[in-house]
Amino acid sequence: MALTSTQRPTREGPLLVLALALVGAVCIPLWQWSLELDAGGGQWSNWTPERLRRLLLGPEQIASYFCFTWASFIIGGRYLELRRQRRAFSLDLLPTEEGRRILPEDARPLLRKVEHITAQGGPYVLANMIRLALNKYATSRSSLDVSETVRTQAEVDLGRLVTSMATVHYLAWAIPALGFLGTVRGLAGSLSVAGHTDAELHQFIQDATRHLNVAFDCTLIALVLSLVLMFLVHSVQRDEEALVIDAQQYCLEHLVNRLYDPETLAAEAETDGAGVAAARVS
Repeated sequence: MALTSTQRPTREGPLLVLALALVGAVCIPLWQWSLELDAGGGQWSNWTPERLRRLLLGPEQIASYFCFTWASFIIGGRYLELRRQRRAFSLDLLPTEEGRRILPEDARPLLRKVEHITAQGGPYVLANMIRLALNKYATSRSSLDVSETVRTQAEVDLGRLVTSMATVHYLAWAIPALGFLGTVRGLAGSLSVAGHTDAELHQFIQDATRHLNVAFDCTLIALVLSLVLMFLVHSVQRDEEALVIDAQQYCLEHLVNRLYDPETLAAEAETDGAGVAAARVS
């Protein structure tokens, strides 16, 4: 059952393609033009295999790769779990016929139906929210209590999802920290005490340059990996929050708004009767 959207979705994919096309159309010709100005492309002569090895395969870079790979595995597992959770919306958990009302005596049969359908598929956020709401309705027979239960459970699920991302957030912070650690190590090596002879001074300049390369290489690799990882974290967290919000909306549309609440109906009838009496007196 498709949920009713309250706003038009932002087409981020087409906008991403448009942004890449626009930036590429401007930057690639400028880059090619600058290469033509360079005599014979001599700027690439410094990128020897040894220089690439120092750029990509330092101790801090390898540690950053490990953190990035570990976090990517965790995010991949959460993405697969999100796809599994989304399948719950296609299950026949609640009646969706127009005008169908849910009576207090219908709560237990619906609860058994939900448990039977989801018994083999594993736990679902949506099914758990429906189960708690039906249990509350069977005992209190109040739609207000059911609505409060749905809202509270949605907050609990959101908090649980945020808490379970603690390891990924730590790894996302650890990657640039490792890069800065390599920067400090490289800067410390470049500040070695220089000799007094010309040969020692020349060797000092070479060592300082090498250590500065280490410093900036570590930072470059770590920041690139951190940017990619933070984008993945943002995408998964956004989809997880959307899952909980959609589950809450599903319960509001197909459960809370269909509940038969005698107390609420009696209160509305008394309010309408008082309004009619006041109108007659006036």
